[in-house]
Amino acid sequence: MKTVTISPRSQSIRGLLAQASHDNLILRAPDGREFILAEIDDFDREIELTRQNKALMKLLAARSKPKKRIPLAQARRQLGLTKSAAA
Repeated sequence: MKTVTISPRSQSIRGLLAQASHDNLILRAPDGREFILAEIDDFDREIELTRQNKALMKLLAARSKPKKRIPLAQARRQLGLTKSAAA
């Protein structure tokens, strides 16, 4: 990837950069090709906002806790899969 420095005199590009600081943009060229203009640190902000979502963090914490386990022999008994002594 190549970095290009924008001239302070480029009014239209500076305007696009200002817009992209609020929302990611799709730029459509006259020939129909499309490009994305997004602030690089945007992902860091998304992570920060996600971490601030207390309901989501509570759900994730609950889902990450170890589940109660039962021994295989007990599971087989519960499912009726144990061999009888007469067989």
